[in-house]
Amino acid sequence: MKMYVGNEWVDKRQTIPVLNPYDGSEIDTIPKADADDVERALATATRGAAAMRRLTGYERFQILRKASDLLLARADDFARTITLEEGKIIGEARFEVTRAAEILALSAEEAKRLYGEVIPLDGAPGVKTQMGFTLRVPCGVVVGISPFNFPLHLVAHKVGPALAAGNSVVLKPATDTPLSALKLTALLLECGVPADGIQCITGSGKEVGEALCRDARVRKITFTGSRDVGEQICRVAGLKKVTMELGSNSPLIIMPDADLEKVATAVAATGYSNAGQVCISAQRVIPLAPIYQDFLAALRPKVAALTTGDPLDERTKVGPMVREADAKRVEAWIKEAVSAGARLVVGGDRRGAIHSPTVLADVTPQMRVAQSELFGPAVAVTPAPTVDEAIAMANDTNYGLSAGVFTENINTAMRFAREVEAGNIHINWGPQWRADLMPYGGLKESGFGKEGPKYAVQEMSELKMIVLHLS
Repeated sequence: MKMYVGNEWVDKRQTIPVLNPYDGSEIDTIPKADADDVERALATATRGAAAMRRLTGYERFQILRKASDLLLARADDFARTITLEEGKIIGEARFEVTRAAEILALSAEEAKRLYGEVIPLDGAPGVKTQMGFTLRVPCGVVVGISPFNFPLHLVAHKVGPALAAGNSVVLKPATDTPLSALKLTALLLECGVPADGIQCITGSGKEVGEALCRDARVRKITFTGSRDVGEQICRVAGLKKVTMELGSNSPLIIMPDADLEKVATAVAATGYSNAGQVCISAQRVIPLAPIYQDFLAALRPKVAALTTGDPLDERTKVGPMVREADAKRVEAWIKEAVSAGARLVVGGDRRGAIHSPTVLADVTPQMRVAQSELFGPAVAVTPAPTVDEAIAMANDTNYGLSAGVFTENINTAMRFAREVEAGNIHINWGPQWRADLMPYGGLKESGFGKEGPKYAVQEMSELKMIVLHLS
């Protein structure tokens, strides 16, 4: 596919192959952008910011609403593209398309709701003839950098609110999975986004992404990806608004009063979808000691039943990882844990880019599978002697994106909600759950700023204070 830069679809002599993770076949190529392309994209986006600012809120609503409807009409094509480029099973890919359409629809509504407020200035001493109010205005040029694991859904979370707020947007999709983002760009243009209002540039994150983030014409950066890349973006960004959605190694605490069948179902659902390549995937499971063995017995058959294979086959429950190198990394971390004393309950084998769904028991908090972000189809289970120790183990990480607890005791649930250090807290479900309208973001090194169209529009706009000095 071509990239969209400077009001036209552009090809380049140098290209990058887009590979099918399941069989390694080349499904397409994309242009490898260079510094000239970055400059052209930013110059066009600067003009596009003025064009977007001139649109009324209702006009932006119409564009995004139409795009949402058209995306649903083309859901099968987009879902197949996601599966081919990312390896996500086709059922999950269809769900991703419907969620992306919902994000565009939610963004459309927010385009009509850029509220200001009246400020009661006469509440200040000596103020008698002044009246104040605020206006919310677009930032200008927004750069959105998206990851491979949700190549349409997370693109929509960046593009939808940016356009709703009246900004132009320069999108840099993941190099492994750029096709669905390019298709969405074409769809948005078809629905009426001004030709200068959106750019979709492809190429190396180091070369293209960093150049975009450094540029002073950019007023806002929204990034989803690894903690290390996020830190580098913050270093080079300068005086810009920045939203960071970074990594995690999400914990799930299980209290003795929990329904273990329900817990096992939740772990199987939230630990292995998208082959575990989800930043809020259940990674660290912490049952209280009295129910530890019973939980493992309930979980084992559910994970063993997760079939692997061709992601286009409706019967497949877990597809390949995006790269064989990532599957090899997961395999190595699991072998490392086993050699250090962890017990393999189920799984542990790899075939190419497909790593079998795996449960590790007797994991200690010092093991790499508990300390770092695994980002693969494995769950590490560690018993906790007491509630205090379970909460301490949950918090013993530099991450803080999402966490869950299973308990029937409201006091325990509320203690967990107050004391566990995560931006998203789930009671009686795993940490991998998100409604696209909710405020979503992390604590600690999992990032800052919030997604969700209502909240992202706030992040992608600026507040002006107006004071009327009346006679």
